[in-house]
Amino acid sequence: MNMPIKPGSRWGSATCTTEIVVVRPPSTEAALECGGTAMHSPPDAARQAQSAPDAASAGGTLLGKRYTDDASGLEVLCTKPGAGSLSVSGRPMSVKAAKALPSSD
Repeated sequence: MNMPIKPGSRWGSATCTTEIVVVRPPSTEAALECGGTAMHSPPDAARQAQSAPDAASAGGTLLGKRYTDDASGLEVLCTKPGAGSLSVSGRPMSVKAAKALPSSD
């Protein structure tokens, strides 16, 4: 059973030091994953079961970057970087591009 993914909830990886905060929840039921295994909320619950990330899911997460999943609409913010890659129900999440600031004349 998947835990509900709510805005503002904190999640931690069981495979690395990655921690995230949910910015926008998914439109459908989804499972947050990092390093190929399920993430836990609160992040402290993940610390007890730490293992190594899957080789295929070891691309890493970057501090302060937003990650999105277009299929579900989920958006998260990385608050602590780690070696594992973020995914949602098996789909890899992509780094959200920064918006260009308006020019000032």
